[in-house]
Amino acid sequence: MKRRVVVTGMGAVTPIGIGVEEFWKGIKEEKIGFAPITRFDATDYKCKLAAEIKDFQPENYMDKKAARRMEQFCQFAVAAAGEAIADAKLDMEQEDPYLVGCAVGSGIGSLQAMEREYGRLTEKGPSRVGPLFVPLMISNMAAGNVSITFGLKGKSLNVVTACATGTNSIGEAFRAIQYGEADVMVAGGTESAVTPMGIAGFTALTALSDSNDPARCSIPFDKDRSGFVMGEGAGVVVLEELEHAKKRGAHIYAEVLGYGCSSDAYHITSPAEDGAGAARAMKNAMEDGGVAPEKLTYINAHGTSTHHNDLFETRAIKLTFGEHAKDMKINSTKSMVGHLLGAAGAVEFITCVKEVEEGFIHRTVGLQETEGELDLNYCKQSYQEEVPYALSNSLGFGGHNASLLIGKFTE
Repeated sequence: MKRRVVVTGMGAVTPIGIGVEEFWKGIKEEKIGFAPITRFDATDYKCKLAAEIKDFQPENYMDKKAARRMEQFCQFAVAAAGEAIADAKLDMEQEDPYLVGCAVGSGIGSLQAMEREYGRLTEKGPSRVGPLFVPLMISNMAAGNVSITFGLKGKSLNVVTACATGTNSIGEAFRAIQYGEADVMVAGGTESAVTPMGIAGFTALTALSDSNDPARCSIPFDKDRSGFVMGEGAGVVVLEELEHAKKRGAHIYAEVLGYGCSSDAYHITSPAEDGAGAARAMKNAMEDGGVAPEKLTYINAHGTSTHHNDLFETRAIKLTFGEHAKDMKINSTKSMVGHLLGAAGAVEFITCVKEVEEGFIHRTVGLQETEGELDLNYCKQSYQEEVPYALSNSLGFGGHNASLLIGKFTE
């Protein structure tokens, strides 16, 4: 029998606020995190805007010496995990550490380390490449550093599914608890790719917005959308087996009900045009959670603000829910924080938990006018209403589709 899994802690590092409280305040205030790139000189770059983390001081969240042995994507992960663990009031001295696991993924790892050490290689020769280059760069070090920092000795995973990484990480953690591999999992995603190669590479793909107006650069589902805006940050949650959470008197935010995946098996960057792959992931999550499609009233869409994603995800929603799709509310958190790549699904999961908890659906900020097939309710305004269930979608390059179903906790 599958065990029930609940959310007992959350942590976030986002372009509109560090910490869940500040992030959620920013969401409700419709704050946007877009501004000119400061990480490097973007004068010669077509794309000049990003959603960067502001005022992040790693020593505020971890030991100074440990921080020096982490690239920024790991620092973000450790900071968010620390908040989530503290929020859950999880005392590792009272836990069997081998039943507390970690699933914190990153889609890329450290482009900063690659760029820096390649510069040393070409300018000074192979003997000058740093001895810690590889462990600083590789994407699994987010999970590794979180596990080391907090003494998590259970199942440790680094799921890498591009922009679906955060959602898959939480989903796989959910499964681990459901089937008894762990009692507690610290799960989520992290990313820091606002670098010359990161921006140049996504620009070459024509994936990034060409707008220089912060108010009109990330506008999911809008007829004038021109691409996504690169964001950075981390989202981490504590998932826990229900009886374990109740036994220690943990606060329960929401319940994770279902997890669904699929592959488009179609193209390395474009989603399947008919939306069938994403539709299957949503259908699988709903069936896994035992919730009838007509009971779902809200979806937090992948909603990247690219032409293909927003159109094909809309088709996927219609394919999944039929006529009921017109009665649903669909929004995109990326309208405020940009696309956090491997961290996106985790931060959006946290958004869904807060929306379920407070009965609030945020506006898709910047959305003015849709077009053609984009004829659903994409939340041009916010709503204060009961949100019994929330479905969070993530779609990654390579055709990775993942959906998580969250619901209000009831005994």
